[in-house]
Amino acid sequence: MNVDRLFDSLTEEVRRLVPSDMRITSIKFEGPLIVVYTDQYEKYSSNDSIARMLAQNIHRRVDIRPDPSTLEDPIKVSEKIRGMIPETADIFDINFIDETGEAIIEAVNPGEVVGKEGQLLADLRKESGWNIKVIRAPPIPSKTVSDVRGYLRANHDERQEMLTHVARRLARPTLDGEQWVRVTAMGGFRQVGRSASLLTTRESKILIDCGLDPSSDSTPYFAIPEVQPLADIDAVVITHAHLDHCGTLPALFKYGYKGPVYCTHPTRDLMALLQLDNIKLGFGENKKTPYEAQHVRQEILHTIPLKYNETTDIAPDVRLTFHNAGHILGSAIAHFHIGDGLHNVAFSGDSKYEKTWLFNPATNRFPRLETLVIESTYGGHNDIQPSRADASEEMGNLLQKATEHGGKVLIPVFAVGRSQEVMLVIEELMRTGRIPKCPVYLDGMIWEATAIHTAYPEYLNSQLRTQIFQQNENPFLSPIFKRVETAAMREEICHSPDPCIVLATSGMMSGGPIMEYFREWADDPKNWLLFVGYQSEGSIGRTIQRGRQDITLNMKGKPINLHIKMQRHTVDGFSGHSDRKQLMRYISSLEPKPDKIIIGHGEDRKCTDLASSIYKKFGIETKAPQNLETIRLR
Repeated sequence: MNVDRLFDSLTEEVRRLVPSDMRITSIKFEGPLIVVYTDQYEKYSSNDSIARMLAQNIHRRVDIRPDPSTLEDPIKVSEKIRGMIPETADIFDINFIDETGEAIIEAVNPGEVVGKEGQLLADLRKESGWNIKVIRAPPIPSKTVSDVRGYLRANHDERQEMLTHVARRLARPTLDGEQWVRVTAMGGFRQVGRSASLLTTRESKILIDCGLDPSSDSTPYFAIPEVQPLADIDAVVITHAHLDHCGTLPALFKYGYKGPVYCTHPTRDLMALLQLDNIKLGFGENKKTPYEAQHVRQEILHTIPLKYNETTDIAPDVRLTFHNAGHILGSAIAHFHIGDGLHNVAFSGDSKYEKTWLFNPATNRFPRLETLVIESTYGGHNDIQPSRADASEEMGNLLQKATEHGGKVLIPVFAVGRSQEVMLVIEELMRTGRIPKCPVYLDGMIWEATAIHTAYPEYLNSQLRTQIFQQNENPFLSPIFKRVETAAMREEICHSPDPCIVLATSGMMSGGPIMEYFREWADDPKNWLLFVGYQSEGSIGRTIQRGRQDITLNMKGKPINLHIKMQRHTVDGFSGHSDRKQLMRYISSLEPKPDKIIIGHGEDRKCTDLASSIYKKFGIETKAPQNLETIRLR
């Protein structure tokens, strides 16, 4: 059956299944979705049973939307909505999504928008024709979230063309013959950095992650024949927004990829933020990045965000479900169901099997699981990390010592994840009087990344989610935090005689504002440098962490020699990666147990050590492949 005949068959089936009195104006195929448009949307807006029934019968995701012809102009609708809603709702923003016919109202008091027994919300839908949804306004506005939404709205037609192209690719006829599944290591195996794996079946090719090595700027192995031409790749799946997992993704669009990118909503926004910042940092340091801002914008247009536990087709024979990985905001374990029960494989990305200050622990239960691809950043025999409570205690002791004699504390952090956890710990230490209060400066992308965290509270653990929406209790809005917004302010902080704490990027000291502070403070033994995150082999951060006294830095193309006198300490326990005990406990708790485990994202000896230990303890077949190796799973 060709694509057009399949679409015709599905259209007829949908029309047969829906209630006879439901007026359908059109049925379209957008990416993995079948979209049913009706000019009676207000009649069905509060009833999702029809969409569920259709999905169960035709085995496709179904969305019911208002017919575009029934939607009033967003400007007029915005005025009407604001006129109907009481001022006590305190509307922050109204985001119109033409693609879905949704108007999302962000309000400080969302209950005021819903009204008694939902009556006001029903009236808003009826009067406007739009699918009105209400969410709580984020306490910290995010420019990135706003810009991404605006860009998608302004380029609606181009995005619709992309979704139609994806729908046709998904519906292409399948091939006869022997079915098989393979994984090719394209980067990030027996190393940390440039993570990339190619999942290949007889029908399709899926690229999982597309990272950059921050210590050397090296990229995955794209010259291999399996990924050429790029147009043959069915989908790219990104597990999370750290650059070692998504830092080369925009380059795919530069060199001809036109397909979809699947990730969570926070990952879409965070990776755009970090990729654009990477371009900016490269320009400032006379380093050429492998892509430009226009390619990041193409990436945004081609991204199809998914929620946790939402299953969707991404190839004719592959279904994808994201599960919480516990690593950073929106990080996901990508679970692939291949064929009609042929094979199930999960790629953990980076994961944390422990409840942290930000997130719940990584998911360990799946419907089916034959193969697991897991990280081993801290997979070595002696890689045991302190608990979060012990890490907080140690940080308090070190900050107490560092600041009591007027010293300055410099903490290199990744903008996403570690910064927010360190902020929470410092805020609690100062609020409870454990350490004296002093300014805590945030430099780099930290503030904007924090704002994105508050835009997606459903991805945080319940305790923090409650805190950030309680007036005067949001730890991120504590007056101790000062945002560094200009070079002049940074210069003033560098030369101030007063004690302070600075959180700055980049986390491995490979560039960014952290180097400005380090250059000014390195020669004073009163100052402290605290490492809280992983420093990869070959990075400047790892060199300094190991105790090098003299170092030459390349600052904007000029070599600068430094003699380091400042005190250096590492506070373990803040990592977003599972340590050795947590990795083994995760394998032990998995339901069901996989038949095979593939080890990656770790230094050579840690990959092989973890692989050996898993096999010895659990009797599970393990592989620790090198880059460019291919493993047949089925």
